[in-house]
Amino acid sequence: MNHYLKPTPFFDYDHPAVEAWIQQQLDGVPEDPVEQVKALYLAVRDSIQYNPYVFRTEPRSLSASYALETGETYCIPKAVLLGAAARSIGIPSRLGLADVRNHLSSPKLIEWLRSDIFRMHGFIELYLNGRWVKATPAFNQQLCALMNVDPLPFDGVNDSVFQEFTEDGQAHMEYINDHGVFEDVPFEFIVDGVRRAYSHLFEAEGEPVNMNGSLERDIAGR
Repeated sequence: MNHYLKPTPFFDYDHPAVEAWIQQQLDGVPEDPVEQVKALYLAVRDSIQYNPYVFRTEPRSLSASYALETGETYCIPKAVLLGAAARSIGIPSRLGLADVRNHLSSPKLIEWLRSDIFRMHGFIELYLNGRWVKATPAFNQQLCALMNVDPLPFDGVNDSVFQEFTEDGQAHMEYINDHGVFEDVPFEFIVDGVRRAYSHLFEAEGEPVNMNGSLERDIAGR
């Protein structure tokens, strides 16, 4: 399990800002791995705003420290931040990637992507009590309220993955392709997959066009 515990330029829990953030989140939390990772999960889910429009092709933008620095990012860096924090307290973590279709997505986002399929959705797997458990800290509580779905909980025992349906029976999230799990962020694989799916978003030099938007504003109709 050593390779799922070490810091990397992406899982950079040895960064001073990440170290300080982890200590702050665990202040007063019982010294129990499950209770600690549950607290870290909620902190990542709700204190870092979900915003898919800020994707960049700079490696640093997929790191735990960058997610903290910006305060808003998308699913992969949020998952990496949780994974890095887990590694710092001795819980092995690995990044999972999949393609999903969000049936409740913003029309503006679908228009921007020219697709209702979201490539390279990221989640984290944590090794707790002898087994790998999925955790998905992507959508913050405020965004979930606008989408009329419950924010995903995580109990450290059961997989936390997006609900297939909302409480009133609407289709929500559909997992359509599994890319597997990785001990570190497969940066080139991710960027290549995004570029292939949404080539129209990339400028000549390869950097994606930044919409400078907010998914919460889209859903709220502003």
